[in-house]
Amino acid sequence: MKNKLVSKFFVIFVISNLFFFLGFFMTQDNNSSNPIQGGFRKVENKAFNIGEYLKFDISYGFIHAGTASISIPEFRTMSDRKCYYIKAEAFSAAAFSWFFKVEDKYETYIDVEGIFPWRFEQHIREGKFKADNVATFDQYNKIAYAKDKKYPIPEYVHDILSAFYYVRTQDFSGFKAGQIIKLQNFYKDKVFPLDVKFLGRQIVDVDAGKFQCIIVEPLVQEGGLFKHKGRLIVWMSDDDRKIPVKMTTEIIVGSVTVELESYYGLNGPLNSKK
Repeated sequence: MKNKLVSKFFVIFVISNLFFFLGFFMTQDNNSSNPIQGGFRKVENKAFNIGEYLKFDISYGFIHAGTASISIPEFRTMSDRKCYYIKAEAFSAAAFSWFFKVEDKYETYIDVEGIFPWRFEQHIREGKFKADNVATFDQYNKIAYAKDKKYPIPEYVHDILSAFYYVRTQDFSGFKAGQIIKLQNFYKDKVFPLDVKFLGRQIVDVDAGKFQCIIVEPLVQEGGLFKHKGRLIVWMSDDDRKIPVKMTTEIIVGSVTVELESYYGLNGPLNSKK
C-alpha cells in the first residue's frame, strides 16, 4: 500500500506543480495574449526569471515522504528562440527509498517572449518502473514530434510544466469564485483539455512563511495525464510572483500534502508574505 501511495503522490506532485496549477496549462482563455501579426505573441511576465529555485516538503499524513524542487537555472536556445530552461525533480525520502526508490525528473524549454514550450522531457524512475517521454514542439507549423511520430497541435499548446509557468503570468485580481479557465496540454500523443477552477483566497502558513494565497483546483478529465479520485487543490502566492505555496490531494486513505519549504532567486518581492 505504501509503495502505491508514494508512487501516486510523486506523479501528482510534478504535474500539479506544480500545476498548475498546476497546468494551468493554458492555450486559450480570456486573459491570453493575441498572436502578433507576422510573429509570436508576447506575454508580460513579472512572475519569474532565471535563478528562481523552489523547494518543497512532501508528506503523507505525518510521515515525511520526500522532497521536490522546481528551478530555472539558465537560458537556452531552441529553434533560434531564447528560452527559459526549467526543471522539476522529486525524490523519495531515505525511509521510503530502501524499499521503493523514486527519482522523477521533468524539463521544459519555454519561449521567453511568448511563454510557450519548444521541448518537454519526462523521466520517471519509481521502483522497477521506468518511463521516458520527450516531445519537441514546432510552434511555427503547429506540429509536435514524439517517439518518431508527428501530431497536430493547437496554437501555443503547452506541456505540463510550461502551462504552470504560463498561468503564473496571469492576473487573477478580477477572478470570482467558481470562474473557470480553459486549458490544453500535449502529452505522449494527444492534446488533453484541462480546466482550472478559481476557488478564492486564503492565508496559508508553511515552513517558508505565512502567505496570502490564491486557491485553484485543476479539473482533471478522464484519459488525461494522471488520474486520482480525490480533489487536487493548489495555493499560490497572491502577488505578481504566484509561486506555489501548498498543494493537497486526496487518496484512497488520507491525503498527500506538498508545502513550500524554502526559496531563493525570485523575480521580485513576495508582497503576499505576512
